[in-house]
Order: sequence, then structure tokens, then C-alpha cells
Amino acid sequence: MDTPIATNQLVMGSLLERHARYRPRHVAVVAPLGDGGVRLTWREFDAYVNRWANALAGLGVGRGDRVATVLANSLPLLATYWACAKLGAAVVPLSPLLNASGLASLAADATPRVIIGSRSQLAMLGEVRDGLAFAPAWVLADAAGGDEPGGWRSYAALLEAAPGTPPQARVEAGDLFTIMYSSGTTGLPKGICHTHFIRAMYALTLASSYRIAPESVVLHTGAIVFNGAMVTMMPAFMTGATYVLQRAFDPAEFVATVERERVTHTMMVPAQIIAVLSSPGFDAGRLASMQCLLSLGAPLPLEWKERLNRLLPGRFHELYGLTEGFVTILDRDDAVRKAGSVGVPPPFYDMRIVGDDGRDLPAGEVGEIVGRGPITMPGYYSRPEQTAAALREGWLYTGDLGYVDDEGFLYLVDRKKDMIDSGGVKVYPKDVEEVASRHPDVREVAVFGIPHERWGETPVAAVVLRPGASIAADELRDWINARVAARYQRVERVLLMDDFPRNAAGKTLKREMRAAFWEGRGRKV
Repeated sequence: MDTPIATNQLVMGSLLERHARYRPRHVAVVAPLGDGGVRLTWREFDAYVNRWANALAGLGVGRGDRVATVLANSLPLLATYWACAKLGAAVVPLSPLLNASGLASLAADATPRVIIGSRSQLAMLGEVRDGLAFAPAWVLADAAGGDEPGGWRSYAALLEAAPGTPPQARVEAGDLFTIMYSSGTTGLPKGICHTHFIRAMYALTLASSYRIAPESVVLHTGAIVFNGAMVTMMPAFMTGATYVLQRAFDPAEFVATVERERVTHTMMVPAQIIAVLSSPGFDAGRLASMQCLLSLGAPLPLEWKERLNRLLPGRFHELYGLTEGFVTILDRDDAVRKAGSVGVPPPFYDMRIVGDDGRDLPAGEVGEIVGRGPITMPGYYSRPEQTAAALREGWLYTGDLGYVDDEGFLYLVDRKKDMIDSGGVKVYPKDVEEVASRHPDVREVAVFGIPHERWGETPVAAVVLRPGASIAADELRDWINARVAARYQRVERVLLMDDFPRNAAGKTLKREMRAAFWEGRGRKV
């Protein structure tokens, strides 16, 4: 997997050593540890990571090997990213919500030399271990003392026994740094490969986009096994900012942390933004230190964009992108003027809108979004055919539909696979979702298609109501249908749900909602 630039300087592990040398006493990391927390300076964090890198090397991890984690946000998980960076090994961060069969299939695909989990997962990890055709080392990040019976190694014991000197390893820009598995909406999840060069380009291009500087304080509250975490983590570690990691997202704790730590930058998925703005204790004054609130993972409904820009003016950014490696960014300076857009490609990125016949489309016409840039993946791990389908002559075909305006700003329409074909007419769920989200009782909405005898497919709206709301499903359906732009956009029915099923990244899983519809789990009032 060659990179455009062959230089040993574009290796991510060197960042820690640099900050330890030039900013040794600046706080690098504020991270959850057990029931409390830990604050480490750059000198302390570099030494901590060196010890864990040496411990991993002692377990046989070297350049080109994989290290899988099945951990929630924690100092061991964060340290594993950076220890592997120093060793030239690739981190394979897996969701701690995986069941045994899911973990077994991904482990068999990645064949890691080490798998790191927690004691609460022992039964599941044991089931997976017994069924694997290879024998990785198994480490428990929260083992109470030393190694445990059955071959389970203790993270704490390994760390304590390892030296804090830099590991002796050769690392190059083209070495794999991470393999991020897709959410698996169709078939087995694919391992998306990122090299040191690619992660360096994350750091360089996105730090500029969000104005992350050495004095910034960057907060992350979502799962860092999700690639979206990298869009602020990489810039923060490049600039030597302070990185604050929460164990899990909680609206009240988010506000308290921003106020306490004087947080300047954060990224959140739309569901988290909505939860913060809807929380009983929300007070914009407590978020006064915030300079950048980045939304990604899914489009934030226009209603909530407008509310956020009104309550916290001059902070909102939005990122559209794929883990495979293309992004556009709506800058805070354009957030009001271009509120319906997801921005433009950053410098050194290119974008096209392509029709079904492969030709480039003019402004205003809907087609597939195709892009390229310095963060585009070299390919899917061990999947050459799927790589060839996604990457064509250096361009990433996203599977998303959109159009650009006369100024080149991108407007998302929908995923190709989510588009509803109703009587031969294309229905884009996002158009209906924007209408439904304007109802004062609606907190979140997701529209998807279900089979229909006459029309082929027809739209259904799943809705989470705001606390205290009691509108009936049929009444809400009629309200939506009276306001959509066309008859074919009318929803067949509304499902009222307590919450939406989500993946580890916080993204809504429409496929599970379809299943809920057929199984009667949606609460129709």
C-alpha cells in the first residue's frame, strides 16, 4: 500500500515524542480511569505510551501486525492507538457492543496478534477464543491484579513491567495505522485501511479547517472506536492541544465538562447535539468557551441547525464524509448563509457529481457524490474486488446522492440505497424528515420505505417525541402529509418509538427500524 509521499517523517508516533520534548508540562490527556480520571502531561503520556508499546512488543507485536481492541473509551484504548503508531502495527478498534459471532468474524478477518477486552466480557471473549483458528494473546484492560487463570494477561501488570524508553521500531508513512470496520449494513463489515500518511493528512487538513491550535482543548464524548473520532483526535495530537476523553456521552456531563475544562472544540453526532439542546439543564452561557462544535455522522436537521446557530452563534461546523476517505466541511462562517449545505471540500480535495451514465452533472442536478483527496483509503483490508468497486481511477464513489449550487456548495439528498421508489417516483427520505422535524413535539425522525402492493414502496416515519409530548401517531402523520411538497412524499403511517436503534457511532440504524415495523415493536398510538 504505497503512499504518494515516501518519507519517514509522516509517522504519527513521532508526535508524542515531539510534544514531550517541546511542551513537556502542557496537559496532553484528560482520560477516564476506573471510577476517577487521570491528567497526563505530554512527557507523562509519551512515557506511558512507550511502556505500553514495549509491553505489546513483548507479546510479539511488530511492524505490520494487528492489535484489536474491544473496549469502551478509556486510557488503555487511547494508549493502544498511539503505542501501535510507535510500533508500526495497525490498531483494529472494534465495538464493545459486539456479540461473540460478530467479534469472531472480524477477528478471523483481521487476524490480530493481540486482542484487548475487559473482565465484563470474559464469557464472550472465551467463546470467541475457543473458536478461532489462530491463537492471539488475550489482554484484560481492567484485570484486578496480575495475570488471571486461563491465559488472560493483565494490562496493568504488562504495563508495570515494561520500560518507558522509546521502542526500537522502524515505521514508515505507508505502514497501516488503523483498520476501521464499517458498520456492516450489508454483509460482513469491511476493514477500511488508513496509513500513517493518511492520518497525518487528517491532522494537517482538518486542524486548519477547525482552527485547532496548541492552546485548544478538544473534548470527545462519543466512542473513539468510531472513525469520526479521528477528525478531531488527529488534529489535537498534531498541534499538541489538550485532549479530553469522556467514558460515554451524557448531556449533563457534557455541559459540565465544557464549563470545567474550558473546552474549545468538540465533535458530536446529531442525536447527541439534539440531546444537549433538549436537556433540562442546558444553558448556552456554560458553553461560552466553545469555538467549534462539529456535527458529523448524519445530516443535522435544519430545525436544529437553526436553533444551534441562534443559541451558540459562530461555532457550528458540519462535516460530510466517509471513512473510506473523502470529506466536505461547512465552515462556521458559512453556517447561516448556507444552512442547508454540508459545505465544500477542504484544500487538496476534489469533488464531482456524476450521473448514472458516468458523466459529470452541472450545478443543481442530483447525482452520485464522487471525491478524492489525501485521506482516501488505499483499499479495504483483503478485499480487492470491493476495493475496485469503490475506487475507480483514484476517485471514491460514495453511494450518496447530492448536488452542488452555483458556488460549489454540496447539498445532500440521500443514500442511494435509502431512496424510496414509490410508483416509479424517487422519494428522498431526507426531504420528508426535514418536514417532520419541524413539528414542535418531534425530537428525532427517520423515514424509510416499506413494500406496498400498489406503489412498490411507500414511506413510513419513525419518530421519537420530545419529553412530555403526547401527540397521536395518526395526528402526526396527517400533520406531516399536509406539509410535504408532493403527494408521493406522504407517509403511510408514523411509528412512535422510545428511542432509535443506533450503532457504536450513534448513527441511526434504519434497517432495524424496518424489522421493528414488521415485528410490531414500533409503538403505534
